[in-house]
Amino acid sequence: NALLCYMAESGNTQFADGKLIFLSGSPQLERVGGIPTGRLSGIVNHHVPSYLRSNQLPSFETNCIEDWEPKLSKIVEETLQQNMTLISGIPPWMQMYFDALIEKSGKKVGELFPNFSVMVQGGVNFEPYKSKLLESIGRPVDTIELFPASEGFFAFQDTLDQQGLLLNTNSGIFFEFIPLQEIGKEGAQRVSLSEVKVGQNYSLVINSNAGLWGYEIGDVVRFVSIDPYRIIVVGRTKHFISAFGEHVIGEEVEYSLNKALEEFSVSIREFTVAPYVSQDQDKSCHEWFIEFDKAPESLAAFSSCIDLHLRKKNVYYDDLIKGNILRPLKINPIRKGGFVDYMRSIGKLGGQNKVPRLSNDRKIADALTSFIQNNTAHS
Repeated sequence: NALLCYMAESGNTQFADGKLIFLSGSPQLERVGGIPTGRLSGIVNHHVPSYLRSNQLPSFETNCIEDWEPKLSKIVEETLQQNMTLISGIPPWMQMYFDALIEKSGKKVGELFPNFSVMVQGGVNFEPYKSKLLESIGRPVDTIELFPASEGFFAFQDTLDQQGLLLNTNSGIFFEFIPLQEIGKEGAQRVSLSEVKVGQNYSLVINSNAGLWGYEIGDVVRFVSIDPYRIIVVGRTKHFISAFGEHVIGEEVEYSLNKALEEFSVSIREFTVAPYVSQDQDKSCHEWFIEFDKAPESLAAFSSCIDLHLRKKNVYYDDLIKGNILRPLKINPIRKGGFVDYMRSIGKLGGQNKVPRLSNDRKIADALTSFIQNNTAHS
């Protein structure tokens, strides 16, 4: 639907005549109790429309490789000399593909693939990855956003001119929404589409259309329109920091980072944030782990800029800074390739796996300390 809407609006249909790649997990399915099961991105490979399938890359054999790094190498080998016109995937894995192409060819992706015109992405917020991806391409391309999950495809970008993703209301899912302030409360109110309000944050609840089951999937959305129903994804209910009562959410962190990226002309590969709780007075803080592609000249000034925007966005965080309960955030620069090495070390490199933006504990943060550039972590 997203591609058809794009074709109708833009008039660009030529990309369908070239080669297309959907970076995904293995499409091999396993039968459990007679039911075919597998990774979402792999299952989707079995449902690519027939008008696109004949031009789809990589080969089925390459797509079935489980280990991401040899798989990426084979994908580059199979696509390097092709007329690639559409590239799709989760932004950090598309960036790895672009890096491998550039390393192999010595050319920007847009030069290597002169007819490449459409990039389809989803799974994470695109903004932190946008500048580096476009720099790797070397010229503008149209981008289309999807909101996929293991439970279904919930929304897609149906226009290039308006904010938000069109909610997929006719595909067998009955949507309900819990106002963010109600999350975790016993008997929390669920509202239907007829009751949602523009500008309010909701936890997304999905139900079978027969009413057999329903549950929160953990995503927080905000309606930007109710005619038609358009949403933006603002974070995860489980991805927050409230070790000190501040309840900082993903949207606030990403907003503050993006503002600093714009002001300092900095680009990054990946990041995550965790609380640092110290027994010493005035030592506790939010600890950021960032892998820079283009680092700021002054890390201290960049840190202060993020902190300033976060304080403006979250009054509770601001109060904790003013009250000397927290000191301003600390950034630990992760060495080049550090997040990839971390994901490899926990067996989650490639496919649909993503680094959580926020954690309310130190599990990821402590694991990342060995990947810090010129180790500057807390002792």
